[in-house]
Amino acid sequence: MRPANEHVAVSVVIPCWRCAGTVEHTVASVAAQTRVPTEVILVDDASGDETLAVLHLLAKRYPREWIKVIGLECNGGPGTARNRGWDAATSPYVAFLDADDAWYPRKIELQYGWMSEHPDVMVTGHICTEAPRAGWSGSDAIASARPVPPRALLFRNAIAMSTAMLRNEPGVRFAGGKRYAEDYLLWLELALSGRQLFVLEATLAHHHKAKFGAGGLSGGLWKMEEGELDTFNRLRRAGKLSLPAFVVVALFSLMKFARRWLITRLRAR
Repeated sequence: MRPANEHVAVSVVIPCWRCAGTVEHTVASVAAQTRVPTEVILVDDASGDETLAVLHLLAKRYPREWIKVIGLECNGGPGTARNRGWDAATSPYVAFLDADDAWYPRKIELQYGWMSEHPDVMVTGHICTEAPRAGWSGSDAIASARPVPPRALLFRNAIAMSTAMLRNEPGVRFAGGKRYAEDYLLWLELALSGRQLFVLEATLAHHHKAKFGAGGLSGGLWKMEEGELDTFNRLRRAGKLSLPAFVVVALFSLMKFARRWLITRLRAR
């Protein structure tokens, strides 16, 4: 199994935790890109099962050194795993993908192409569906690109993790040890410091499960909410968010949590 298409200067980082049943499909979606990334970095977050062995076997199916496997001795959460992979990345762009999600074939081609033409933009995301439609291969063009201003970002995380591509700059990393909403914190830190974030209007990825109320990290609704509130509190303590603004966004976040809780209860019936 060999990705044969043209390579582009993107490193892909995939954090892995007990993902032996899904990661093969995830990596296959990267190898099937019309523009293949330079490298794929798989980081096992001390799964304690067969995941690490599966990753090493998977790496042998592809060209030598296209897949790098990193095994962590202690579980540090997805942010820590992403940081380890990010530290090992050698390309000027880094794209992140969760081990239970997948990309449509033109994701790298379109997103990398757009970012190459817009050197002032630090982060881009795009549309991600909850389940693939049979026979559909995603968007074949970017309809438009909309900026994500800090004020809007405070009320909604507009960039899903498996859609994110960033410029690989030193010193830009996820908060170590933070297990929930660590991506949201980084996007807000960048936006509030004046960096540009955009969402591309193109469907280029899909989840294998619902965004909340399912298994994995997304299943712990209250822990997710605590992580989001912690994000706002860190920004407040850092002087990037006033106390009145903190109260407003925290209350809005709690309202969103109540809605999600109700949806999961209705699904369970």
